[in-house]
Parts: sequence; C-alpha cells; structure tokens
Amino acid sequence: MNEITAKTSVQETPDAQAERLAGLASDVLARARRHGAGEAEVSLEESHGLAVNVRMGEVETVEHTRDRGVSVTVYVGRRKGSASTADLSPSSLEATVAQAVAIARFTEEDPAAGLADAALMARPGPDGFPDFDLWHPWDIDADRAVALAVECESAGREADARIANSDGAGLNTGASVSVYANSHGFVGVERGTSHSLSCSLIAGSGDAMQRDYWYTAGLAPEDLEAAAAVGRRAAERTVARLAPRRIPTGHYPVLYTPEAARSLVGHLLSAIAGSALYRQASFLLDHAGRQILPSWFEVLEQPHLRRGFRSAAFDADGVATRTAPIVEDGVLRRYLLGSYSARKLGLATTANAGGVRNVAVRANAGALADIARDMGRGLVVTEMMGHGINAITGDYSRGAAGFWVENGEIAHPVDEVTIAGNLKDMFMAIEAVGSDVDPRSHVRTGSILVGRMMVAAGD
Repeated sequence: MNEITAKTSVQETPDAQAERLAGLASDVLARARRHGAGEAEVSLEESHGLAVNVRMGEVETVEHTRDRGVSVTVYVGRRKGSASTADLSPSSLEATVAQAVAIARFTEEDPAAGLADAALMARPGPDGFPDFDLWHPWDIDADRAVALAVECESAGREADARIANSDGAGLNTGASVSVYANSHGFVGVERGTSHSLSCSLIAGSGDAMQRDYWYTAGLAPEDLEAAAAVGRRAAERTVARLAPRRIPTGHYPVLYTPEAARSLVGHLLSAIAGSALYRQASFLLDHAGRQILPSWFEVLEQPHLRRGFRSAAFDADGVATRTAPIVEDGVLRRYLLGSYSARKLGLATTANAGGVRNVAVRANAGALADIARDMGRGLVVTEMMGHGINAITGDYSRGAAGFWVENGEIAHPVDEVTIAGNLKDMFMAIEAVGSDVDPRSHVRTGSILVGRMMVAAGD
C-alpha cells in the first residue's frame, strides 16, 4: 500500500511472548503427566487485531480484539480427552487438565488415537525453525484505519455516476503468536500477521440494482493494493454487471475467474482429505494413484514458501512438513492426512494435520482474456451462490453470475444461471489453467476452463 509503513509494537516482543507461551505449554504437559496421562499435547495462542467498517463515509464499527486460549488433549491408553480455556492462570490450567483427563477416562478406546510418531516430529536447526517471513505487524490506529476505509469507499463511489449506494468498506489487521507442544518433547512456535481492505458497492436502482466488491489481502501491509485502487476496482466490477441478459440453456464451456476457480481446487482438496476418506464421504475414495485430471495437470503443496499464507515447518501434530506433489501428470499422488486419519486408513501421515498449505496449480495458458478468446463462445463465472455439492457422488449444481462470451470477447453480463455437472467429469474436462494467479489465498490458481458443463438460464 503506497502510504503504509509497518512498525514493531512497543509491547511484549514476539520472542518474549513465544517464550512465555512455551513455558506455559511445558507446565500444562507436566500437569497432564501428574494426572496420569500417558501422552498429551497442548496448543496456546494469543492474538490481537483491529477491524473498522465504514458506510457512505461514516463510521459503522471500530473493534479492537485481544484473544487468548489454551487447548489440551490427553491420552490415557487409547482413550482421548480434550478441554480448553481462555484463562491462563495456574488454577485454571490445573482444572482444564483435570477435566481433559476425566473425559479421557470415560471415553471409549480408539485404536487410532494418540500422538503422531515421535520419529516424525519436525526438528529445528541450530537457529531454530526456518523463518518464512510471516511476521509483519501494522502499527496503525483506529483513526488512520477509518481514513483508509473512507478513502477506499469514496474512490469507488466517485468512480462512476452509476454507483448509487454502498455496502461499505472495511479494514482488518491482526497478529497472533501460537505454540504447539507435546509429550514427545516437541515445542513449535508460529507467529503471523494478516491484513485486508475491502469495498462493496451497489450500482443502478430498483430491480436493476447490481452489487459487487473487491478486496486486497496480505501478510504485510506493503503487499496490499492502494486504498483508492481497491475502491475503483470494486466500482468497475459493479457497473460491469449492469443490464444482464438471458442466455439459452445448453451445454457450454465454462471459464472460472481465478477467485472462482479456487472453489474447484477446494472441492478437490476436500475430497482427498483424510476425514472425508475414512468416513467414506468422498467421490475420490480409493483414487490414489489414479488419473483424475488431464495428463498435464499438476498441483503442488509448498509449505515452506516465503511469505506464503499458510507456510509452516510442522503441521498441527508437530510432524515435519515437506514440499510434495498432490497431483502430478493428472494422477492423484497422495491424500491429505494427519496422523489420526492416516491410522484410520492404514496409511502414513502426509503432514497435513490442520489442512493443506500453499497449494499451487500449474498454468498451461495465458490470462483470462487469452483463454476466453480461444474459447470462442461460453460463460465466464465470476461469482457462485449456494452449496449444491454432493461430496459422495461429486454431483455439482450451483447458482452463478458472470459474463457471456461471443467470438472470444465479453458480450454482456449474465446472472441467475445454474451451472451443473459432476466433479469427476468436470476435472477431466479441464482444458486450461491461466497464468493470472490470484495471490490472495493459500490456494494459488489462475483462471480454469472446463470444456463442457450444463448452463441453465433462470426463469
């Protein structure tokens, strides 16, 4: 952001905060041992943030947050108990541990319960775990935050006379320090910051009104787009949706913009997550080692990416993370497993307890305009509504809005349509992934073209 500078807080330093939390973690683990737990793990986090929202140039909300909490899980044999508290006093920690142990003693045994194998724990180097450049606190007060939000909204409202109203603009900034430790002797510290600025505008009037938005997000303030640029982009997107036209129902190519394409990748990741697989609630059950996408398609997990949204040296079990393909040559190379789901499936953990980290989808085409030109005729999807996904069968049906393409060019906006298919078929029908990567997420993909889908016009 052009006028933004980041400063270090004069409060407790992150290193001192991490050391204090690590000491509390060791205390909790010692209490668990005294209460008879064979194994234990504990997570502690402290965070603070600022959120402001404005509308029509006036302040709506200003919220300062400061949160903390501890969650402890104990294992008595193969029985598991968990408890949590926001009170970090010794008496509260003692009561929380006692409650977790009491729960474990009355819980049914689970053969898959327990810590991840000790040999798999991440090991720090001489200087500790790697620094992935995730800590960029923003020393901004409420007045400056409000001013930036107002600047953002004003730029959008003034960008086009057709902007009739506003849903407002908001700025959010936050920082957190967390510690995960377990009775294997593992202690891992993570610290990170996040910042965002968004604007939502309304164009037209009456039944012809259209709404759209834009936002910018990053781990460092300087990674954000300028406030005025965010507002103007929101205005461009909003007025572009005015005067939508109907299209005939039929089967057409569907081109997802990068922010919409993330949802397709998300459906893939959800289907290969361990929890879905051991519950047999996935359309990709037993598909490891099989081709599920075109032969050129690749998805790579990069947990050690500098300034990546979800970079980490270890997962939520303390297992060392590693860069590895998820899909290679169109073949599903592995599932996404933590230690528990791996045991349930008779497999090995992939260091994905807590989710996937920094996924990159390889491009094989240019930007959206290039793909649309080659597509010729079809639908560009910019927004989707509803959750019409059957996780077991892969059946897919969602409301959508976007733009109709004729002769390779945007012809007019479209809304109130339904796009439908089956995710297995849709994955195999992908013809292009664009180079226009949306950097605002841990899932990094460009536009995605699905060669054929059912597109149903609204009534």
